[in-house]
Amino acid sequence: MEVCSQCYKRLGFGKVGKQCVVCCNAFEKIDDFAREIAKKLQDVELETFQIGSRSRGSLRALQEYLLLNGMDDRKMKQYFNIMLAEKIEKFTGTRISDHPDVVILFDLEDFSFQINIMPVYIYGRYIKRVRNISQTRWLCGYCKGRGCEICNFTGKRYFTSVEELITKPMMELFQAKNGILHGAGREDVDARMLGNGRPFVVELIEPKKRKIPIEEVKDFVNRSCKGKVSVKELRYAQAKEVKEIKAERYRKKYRAKVVFDSEIPTDKLEKAVKMLSFREIHQRTPKRVEHRRADKVRVRRTFQIKVLLHKGKIAVLEIEAEGGLYIKELISGDEGRTRPSLSELLGCDARVEKLDVIGIYLQSVRRLRPQGRR
Repeated sequence: MEVCSQCYKRLGFGKVGKQCVVCCNAFEKIDDFAREIAKKLQDVELETFQIGSRSRGSLRALQEYLLLNGMDDRKMKQYFNIMLAEKIEKFTGTRISDHPDVVILFDLEDFSFQINIMPVYIYGRYIKRVRNISQTRWLCGYCKGRGCEICNFTGKRYFTSVEELITKPMMELFQAKNGILHGAGREDVDARMLGNGRPFVVELIEPKKRKIPIEEVKDFVNRSCKGKVSVKELRYAQAKEVKEIKAERYRKKYRAKVVFDSEIPTDKLEKAVKMLSFREIHQRTPKRVEHRRADKVRVRRTFQIKVLLHKGKIAVLEIEAEGGLYIKELISGDEGRTRPSLSELLGCDARVEKLDVIGIYLQSVRRLRPQGRR
């Protein structure tokens, strides 16, 4: 069995010849492979990379044969990866790393290679100043994104979204293929997100640029959003923060304009609001979202609720609550699916006419209990 000098050195069998049956003379062509990879990487901004190689087809069959005969060619693959990485470092001025900007997968069967550009992650908080904008792209329910008369052939239920407004300018700056917004929860389409803003992480897919000054990113996004949405506190993030931002427990503060079906005395409203504060709320999945949420009972906690303004049939409330509590249903009761509710405590129908999120904070439930209460 003829093998090249490198495979003979690593495997210790066969005889050195011109045609290597193990690597198909891949070791002799490493310089050519590295130059071709470097050429493909010319338009990609990177500092680090990682190399992997795979075997399949006839080469995989040969590997199985070698293993059956007590010979392991994994050392050859490891050495090939090291040699190829050294050449790429030389031709590109980059370095190999366990946290790479690019992953290169080399196919030892046909000498092809695949370049996988790792995403860029950006953390921040967004403010949504207008209503009737969804957080993420919302496909039309009739055509499922294909385009129809109902959606004016846009394929979307809403013309734009927070995700599109933020990610499109970022994709332009980073020359990325796509952008995904991962939010810490979401506000209703008809609610504004004000105050300190909602935490998010944007994942930019296959970006050719990676090192744009973060202030430049913020300014460009804010100019592009034209006042509808703005971003702040931007910084570069890591992949793990996507999971972290979704797993964190947040305290949220809302301002709600509430309308009653009859005039309510102020002292009665104050008493009901006090009874609704600092207690557990049992909510069965609201009717308005049951088509896209599991039908179950969730237990969430309210904190302080204040009456900011009250006149006749109208009140403005400030509500602090644990993340995941449906505020509209906390007020209306949702036909008994949320208990207790403001409607139940007042003995009259109440509904939220306007809703704003005015604060999202990382804080434990225990610290939010008033003194003297358990």
